[in-house]
Amino acid sequence: MNEVKTAVILAAGKGERLQPFTYTKPKPLIPILNKPFISYILNTLLAYDFRKIIVVVNYLKEKIIDHINRNYGSKVNIEFIYQEKTLGTGHAVKTLKNIVNERFLLVYGDVYVERKVVKKILAEAESFENVLIGVPVNNPWDYGVLIVKNGFLEGIVEKPEQGKEPSNIINAGIYVLDTEIFDYLEKIGTSPRGEIELTDAITKLAKRSKVKVVTVNSNEWFELGKVWDILELNRVMLEKIGKTKIKGIIEENVSVKGHVIVGKNTIIKSGTYIEGPVFIGENCVIGPNSYIRPYTVLGNHVKIGASCEIKASVIMDHTHIPHLNYVGDSVIGEHVNFGAGTITANLRLNDKTVKVTLKGKRINSGRRKLGAFIGDHVRTGINVSLMPGVKIGPYVWIAPGLVIYEDIPPYSFVKQSNKRNYIIERLTI
Repeated sequence: MNEVKTAVILAAGKGERLQPFTYTKPKPLIPILNKPFISYILNTLLAYDFRKIIVVVNYLKEKIIDHINRNYGSKVNIEFIYQEKTLGTGHAVKTLKNIVNERFLLVYGDVYVERKVVKKILAEAESFENVLIGVPVNNPWDYGVLIVKNGFLEGIVEKPEQGKEPSNIINAGIYVLDTEIFDYLEKIGTSPRGEIELTDAITKLAKRSKVKVVTVNSNEWFELGKVWDILELNRVMLEKIGKTKIKGIIEENVSVKGHVIVGKNTIIKSGTYIEGPVFIGENCVIGPNSYIRPYTVLGNHVKIGASCEIKASVIMDHTHIPHLNYVGDSVIGEHVNFGAGTITANLRLNDKTVKVTLKGKRINSGRRKLGAFIGDHVRTGINVSLMPGVKIGPYVWIAPGLVIYEDIPPYSFVKQSNKRNYIIERLTI
C-alpha cells in the first residue's frame, strides 16, 4: 500500500466560539505558550516525511498565509487552497478533489495532537486505506460520536442527545483518507446546519469500505473549540515544562518557585513572587511587588505593574496590567490597557459553575472559577469590575467605576447612565 505523503490542514473557519479573539485573528493563530496554535500542528507534521502540506483557508487567510510562509516556507512544500464559502468540513475537503490524487492525512485546524498520535495513524495506514482517530471523553454529546464494532467504524452520530450516545468515543478530526472520499462527498446533501459534513460522507464510506478506528488516550488530543479551552490548553502545555529557564533579569528579593520560563530582556522587579508553572515572554516588565500564580502565561512586551495579582490566566502581547489589578482565570487579548483597580471576578456568589454566551446561547463552562475574555485593544478606566464569564469585544472602551455583567460588542464605548448602571454606544475608530 502506498505511503501517505500528503497532509491537509483545514484552517478556513471563523471560530465563532472563540470570540472575542477571533474577531481580530483567525483561530489557527490563537497563541498557546506564545506560539500560534497552527505551529503545533505544523511542527508535528514536519516530524514526518510529507512531500506536501496543503492548508485550506478562508477567514483572515492573509494572516495565516503570512505566518506559515515566514516560519515554514523554507522547510516544506506548502500549498494554500482557498475555500470560497465556509460550508462545512465536507465542503472544505471537496475543494481538494482536483488537487489531491493520492491518499492523504487530514487534520482539523483546531486540533492539537501529540506526535505519537500521527505515528499511530500512519502505522495503521500501512494496512488500511481509510483510518480515523477516536478519543474517549466524558462529554461525548458535544462531539461526533463513533459507532465502532471490532475496531472498525459503522457510523458517526453528530452531537447526540445527552444520555443517548452510542459510545464515549468521539471523532478526533484526524484521518487518513483515500481519494474515494471525494465520490462520497458528491453523494451527500447538506446537514440540518446547512453544511456539507465530512462525517456524513465517512459514514457512507464505512458502509462500503473498511474504516479502521484507532483509539488514543484523551491526554494525547485536545480541541481548541471554546474560549475557556485557551486556558485549558495553555495549562496542558505548561505541565510539560520540565525545568526553569530564565533568560531575563531577576532583581533582588524576587521569589521563583516551581518551573518558570522567563524570556529574553524581561525584567522581574523586586518584591515579585512567581509560582510555577508559569511562562513569561520576552521584553516584559513584571512588578515591583507583583504576584504571578500558577498556570499563568504572559506574552511578549507585557507589563504587570505594582501590586498586581495574576492567577491562571493568559495575557497576550503588548498588554498592560499596570497597577492594583487582579486577573483570575481570564484570557486578555493584545494591546489591552487596564486602568488602576480593574478587577476580573472569577467566582459566582452562589458558587455555581460559570456560564458563557457562545454563538448566542448560554453554555455551561463546567468551571467553578472562570473570569473574563477580553479582546484586543480594549481600554478600561479605573475601578472597573468584570463579572465571571463576561466577553468584551475588541476596541471597547469602558468608563471608570462600572460593573460589567453582560457581553460587550466590538467597537463600543460603555459609560455611566442615569437610568441604569451603564449604556453602550458604538465607537468609530
